[in-house]
Formats: sequence, C-alpha cells, structure tokens
Amino acid sequence: MADYDYIIAGGGTAGCILADRLTASGQYRVLLLEAGRETRSMWVQIPAGFSKLMTNPRFNWGFQTEPEDNVHGRTIAVPRGKGLGGSTLINGMIYVRGQSQDYDAWQAAGAQGWGFDEVEPYFRKLENYARGEESRGKNGPMYLEQVAERFPIADAFLKAAGEDGQPWNDDYNAGNQEGFGYYQVAQHKGRRWSVVDGYLRPARHRKNLVIESGAHIQRLIFDGKRCTGLVYRKDGQELTVKASREILLCMGAIQTPQLLELSGVGDPEVIQAQGIPLVHVLKGVGGNYIDHFATRMNWRVRNTITLNEMSRGLPLARQVVRYYLQRKGILTLGTGLVHGFVKTSEQLQAPDVQYFFVHASYANAANRVLDKEPGMTIGVAQLRPESRGSIHIKSPHPLDGPAIRPNFLDAAADRDSLVKGMQIARRIVGQPAMQRYVSYEMNPGKEVNTFDEWLEFARNTGQTIYHPIGTCRMGMDDNAVTDPRLRVRGIEGLRVVDASVMPLMVSGNTQAAVMMVAEKGADMILQDAKV
Repeated sequence: MADYDYIIAGGGTAGCILADRLTASGQYRVLLLEAGRETRSMWVQIPAGFSKLMTNPRFNWGFQTEPEDNVHGRTIAVPRGKGLGGSTLINGMIYVRGQSQDYDAWQAAGAQGWGFDEVEPYFRKLENYARGEESRGKNGPMYLEQVAERFPIADAFLKAAGEDGQPWNDDYNAGNQEGFGYYQVAQHKGRRWSVVDGYLRPARHRKNLVIESGAHIQRLIFDGKRCTGLVYRKDGQELTVKASREILLCMGAIQTPQLLELSGVGDPEVIQAQGIPLVHVLKGVGGNYIDHFATRMNWRVRNTITLNEMSRGLPLARQVVRYYLQRKGILTLGTGLVHGFVKTSEQLQAPDVQYFFVHASYANAANRVLDKEPGMTIGVAQLRPESRGSIHIKSPHPLDGPAIRPNFLDAAADRDSLVKGMQIARRIVGQPAMQRYVSYEMNPGKEVNTFDEWLEFARNTGQTIYHPIGTCRMGMDDNAVTDPRLRVRGIEGLRVVDASVMPLMVSGNTQAAVMMVAEKGADMILQDAKV
C-alpha cells in the first residue's frame, strides 16, 4: 500500500490550495512537501514587510538570470517565495485577473477548456471582494481589498491621467481593464492575506493531511512510464514516499522544470549533458519561459511628503503606532498604489502596458533602500511579452539553481510597446495636475528622447517584476509538456499545477491566475479520481 493517495510537491500558492481542496472530503490521504520552513515572522503579516522579505534568503530562493546581451550582460534577480505560502508571502499582493482575451488565447493555443468562460467561475470561487459587482466573488477564501490609503500626489496623478484622456476604472477585474484607479490587493483589515490564511490554515487540522516543511525534493521515482513517488531530504536524511494516485508538481515555473529534468524527463541533450539517466523525452520542458520586464521611471517631487521621508525616524514611529492601533497608514502599502492599464496604440483592442505608481523612489532598488529626498516612481511593464526564454538545469545537484535565460526584449513588439508605454507615462506626468508636485525627471531624464535612447535605458535598468510562467506549458502539440488536464504528457500519475502550465502570459500580475489554475486543477484531479 502506498504512503498517500496524493503527494503535493511544493507548498507555495498552488500547493496550499490543492492541500485544502483535495482533503476537504476526508476521502484522500495527502502529503504536502515544502522545502522552506514554517513562516513565523511579523514581516509576513505587515504588507510593507515585503521589502524586508524580498531580500531575506529565509523567505526567498534568490534566483538570478544568466548574463544576456539583450540587457548588456547584466544578471537580474528573480525572487521566488520560500516557505509555506510561497510567493504570496513576499509579493506585492496586487490582484489582477487579466483580460478575458488572455484565456481565450490560451484555448486557441491548444489549452482546451481554459477559455475565459471556463475559468471565470474559478476566479469568483476564490475571491472575497466586498466592493465587487456580480462578476466578482464575495464568499471565497481569499480576501481582497482596494488600497485604502489616499495621498494628494496620487490623486493628482489620477487627475493628470484624466487630463491625458485616460479613463477612470474603479474595478479593472470586472471585465474592462483599461483605465486608472487604485489597485486591489490580497489583504484583510490591513494585513497581508496569503494562501496560508485563506486555504492552508483551515485545512491543517484534518487528519488526512500531512505537512512536511524543510523537505527538499531531490527527484521523482518512476516505474516504467508511471510516476510512483519521490525522494526528499529533511534534516540530513533522505526519505522516499509513494503515492497510489498522483504526484502533483506545484514548485513554480523555475523549480518544476528543474525537478523534471533532474528526474530524467525533458530534452535528452539537456539531461544527458548532466549525466542523468533519461526516463522520458519531452523537449518542451524548460522552454517557453515568459516573464514581465519593467522599467522604473522616477521623479524628484516637491510640495508633498512621500514615503521616502515617512519611512524613517519619527515619522516612521508614528506610522508604526498608527498601524498597530488602527491597521492603517503606510505599513498597509505593497508595491503598487495606483494602477494604469493603457493602450499604446489606438489600433489595439485592449491595453498592452501596465503602470505601477507609488510616491516613493529607491536609492538602491535591488536592496529596497529608499531615497532620503522626496520622490515618486512609475513602473512600466508590457503586458503580453512575445519574447521567449528558457530554464534548464546546469548541474545534477538539486540545490544548484538552474540556468535562467529570459531573453528579454528579443521581440520587436516588446521593445515597441515598452518604449511607447514610457513615453505615455512621461506625457501624463507633464499634464497640468502634476506641475505643483514635479521638480524634475530623474530617470531616464529629459535628455532621453529618441526610440534608441529609451530602449537603451530599458536595457540598462529594466528588471523582471517576478512573474515567470510557461516552462511546462499545456497544449496538444508535440512541444507541450502538459495536456489541458495538466497531466504530464506520456507519463501516468504525474501532473503539474502551477504557473509553468500557462501557455501565454496574462495581462497583469500573475498570482490571481495561479490561484485560478490551482482551483480548476483541483476540480480536475477530483473529477478524474472518480473515473
């Protein structure tokens, strides 16, 4: 008899959701394995704590891209959450469904059953958004709130967007994404609301759920073309566990393809180069890597107090007291305050650029150190990149990170959209409503005007905004890794349920789409268990 019915490899966003949904009936024995430890830190619950967690190796795997010519040989940080809850512990909490066209494009690309009409009920199932209209969920496990704090400079930016002809949009998740307003975030009463809060905590008491943290998965076990179990290390010991039904890979777009390749599943050239025995040929493993690439434009500002000054000394002490007494103030803020979804061309049917406005500026963005003088920043990201990269192992050792090659800005459409997005951002800041506040543009600076100059700024300074997807994409063609029911093609007893199955990028932050994939994936697993 096998140890469990299902083994969930990875206790991040998708893994926590599966752990809840698969154990709810009490019928199945489930093991949840997570390499990170239990998440006991005050910074997890405090929304602004993301800046502390993002640079902490206890909570972040700390992956880096390989140097690439497209970004002038730079390596770029790719943070990934480490610990139960995964990236919902350290991300900016921004909740974006994306556009209906995104999911219809998935279906057109071979992901049958994943069009918007099929996935929309799962968004409603997971949402608990009190402000929403009928199209939004109000009773789901994930509390969502609109950013509550209001600041004069943010209101002025929204007014400037209107002066530029951009529409107001109070709920970009209600069907029409275009426009400006305040972001929606995964919070409840001023605290971060992770999948641990929404899904795992209610399930932990169940006798049919076993949770092992500090368990680093080494490889999968196969009996011919069936995956029967896996090997993991914990506290210096190597342990083997088996599942009678399925192994469910929920390790994310970086580590799921890594585990498959370490286990002998993937492109023979990649696997055999590391001396690993080949189990099953799936050349698409680790390909189709897509991520959002963003630039940060910032300005020195005046006639207002920004987060730069409010986050140090006596002003910060006042904010700490306010947060603990009222759950309000700047400690409730994440990575975005005001959103903008814009079309860079009138010919487009839907927005192709996303803005993240916040009245703060970094002296050192990599270390999350704010300027001492007042500033504001607009992050600019192209929504649906066409550039494709890869993630492949470069060592047979599980603790060695894979080679991450995003190939940012390879596609001309990506370059065009990003440059136009930055130009529109500058134009909005130049509107009358902002003139009381703006002193001068720091980055890229007024001397940058031509297309090539804007592009050079992007190549020199752009970063990922932490949305890797696609490396085990679903579809029906020979290069698809998973089928539309998320089963690894050609292998029995093995499924992938995480961001790696997404065939195309969604228009915005990816955590909402990952949660939807997990909800729909759980339904598929339970349906197939009855066959």
